[in-house]
Amino acid sequence: MQINTNELKEQNSSTNNRKLSGGSVIARTLKNYGVPYVAGIPGHGCWMMTDALMEEGCEIPFIQVMHEQSAVHLADGFYRASGKPMAAITSLGPGAANTVIGLGTAYSDSTAALLLTGAPATHMQGHGVMQELDRHQSNDFSGVTGGVTKRHWKVNRVEQLPFVMHRAFNSMLNGRPGPVHVEVPMDIQTEQVDVEFHDLQKRMPINKLRADQSSIEKAVKLLVNAERPVIVAGGGAITAEATNELRQLAEQVGAAVVTTWNGKSSFPEDHRLFAGSVGQTGTTSGNALAANADVVISIGCRFTDWSASSYRKGASFSFPPAKLIHIDIDPQEIGKNYPTEVGIVADAKLVLQDMLDTMVSEDLEKIQEKRSAYFQQISELKDDWEKKIAPRRDSDEAPMTSQRPLAELRKLLPRDGIVVVGSGNTQGAVKQTFPVYEPRTFLTSGSYSSMGWAVPAALGAQLAQPDRKVVCIVGDGDFMQSLPEIAVAVMHNIPVVFLVQNNMGYMSIRGGQRKITGRHIGTEFNTKDGAPYTPNFAKVAKHFGLKSWRAETPEEVSGALKEALNTNGPTLVEAMTARDAGGPFVPGWWDFPVPAYIEDERQEEYAEGRALEQHL
Repeated sequence: MQINTNELKEQNSSTNNRKLSGGSVIARTLKNYGVPYVAGIPGHGCWMMTDALMEEGCEIPFIQVMHEQSAVHLADGFYRASGKPMAAITSLGPGAANTVIGLGTAYSDSTAALLLTGAPATHMQGHGVMQELDRHQSNDFSGVTGGVTKRHWKVNRVEQLPFVMHRAFNSMLNGRPGPVHVEVPMDIQTEQVDVEFHDLQKRMPINKLRADQSSIEKAVKLLVNAERPVIVAGGGAITAEATNELRQLAEQVGAAVVTTWNGKSSFPEDHRLFAGSVGQTGTTSGNALAANADVVISIGCRFTDWSASSYRKGASFSFPPAKLIHIDIDPQEIGKNYPTEVGIVADAKLVLQDMLDTMVSEDLEKIQEKRSAYFQQISELKDDWEKKIAPRRDSDEAPMTSQRPLAELRKLLPRDGIVVVGSGNTQGAVKQTFPVYEPRTFLTSGSYSSMGWAVPAALGAQLAQPDRKVVCIVGDGDFMQSLPEIAVAVMHNIPVVFLVQNNMGYMSIRGGQRKITGRHIGTEFNTKDGAPYTPNFAKVAKHFGLKSWRAETPEEVSGALKEALNTNGPTLVEAMTARDAGGPFVPGWWDFPVPAYIEDERQEEYAEGRALEQHL
């Protein structure tokens, strides 16, 4: 994050001549540290923090959302699209509690966000004031955020604020990024004090963690001697801005590249070495190559069950016999799920740079000579996958498959356009059938897989990248969990295109229920007599103030998307998709126990898969 230190010093000298309230100290610090927006909902517990955003020298645009959860999601999307942090401010009590899903999403996916919440005045805490949790201890809300943040602070004196703020930024942005929480009582927001602002550049680590040379040499030797090397690119490869080095390494050693949920966009998907994604809803090509690799190099990937097919040997990975080179900024991830041949705790970009510098030309010539058969295998497996997905992606049926609207969008969206994707069938379909080419052009709630994330996250992404096209691709069930946030798009003229795939229910969940139990419950949106139910989202959006279309066919989707992408303002395209036309394919495996009252081959199939799990 770039900070103008000369400007900061000038501001410090001028503000030290007069006292500032705690709210103004917070606002001035956010402005000094380069935070361009603050999102949230004002409440009595944070009035003085939000009021301070209008003070001279403290001015930061405030984005009013419709639900506090969305404030954190919006900041999350902003960071994923830009690599720079944003802040959210909410009141105490329920307003603060509403942020927990947003914090959990950012925490699971290692994205930075700063949450500032109010608290009862220090002299009122413990007396059961309005919206205070006090039965276990006075003002107990910070205990709620402990499991979903990197750190949290309870400010007790206004003089602490400069220190707490720079510590919050330090924790949020360094090492493995993540959300942080600062709780500020109401009296601390209003009291005035003389403070000296802290220069963030002098409070942040400058040097990045570098691996020792012996580990680099060992990793290079393994790759050079490998017959079937595979690179697994996770979200950490993007966070570390290591995508150029990733591509160079793949080309030099002739390795196939597969991606995880959050690793998608770390490698151009039209590159000949791109093999697809891995995991339960990965691709047949990606899973086959990764499972049969003799050497796997993992970059910023923590091997969640979704990306590793619940650790079933041969489904996505095989450790052993494969040898693992595991690169991660967090030492807790090394060896957590799989044994490593080389475990490297360091910045991914520097590790890859050092590996490239360590390779010698003689080895590289030998590598390319022996890779011809492997390159042919990669190409053939990708062709097989293309044959599998083409019928759904290119289908002209109506209602449409989940993949069909994506094919039309890919024809129209610029190469650097950003897609922000909700959970469920839409998430898997985009992962499998929508190619992306540049870093930070695919954003999704990966590990926490929160519904309601995509709409506000898309608003954040568009604020972060105002000169690029942003499309939010979301299912109708997911959309309805944060639908009111389209009003924010209208009020602030944030030109996101919302592509709502309407199949009248939680069809991803229904599919899982049907597979395991042969029946389903609570997943279809139906009237009392069993008829499918849906609002007309296009008409709803129109009344919110968006230009909108409802599309029944691929041709209608194409025309609507073309108009939407050329509109200077927020738009919505509702694409009617079939309940039973099939969502994403499931080439991998997911450990989901079968109920004991099911006594047929499903029990045997589950037992067989579980017996092959390697993580234990």
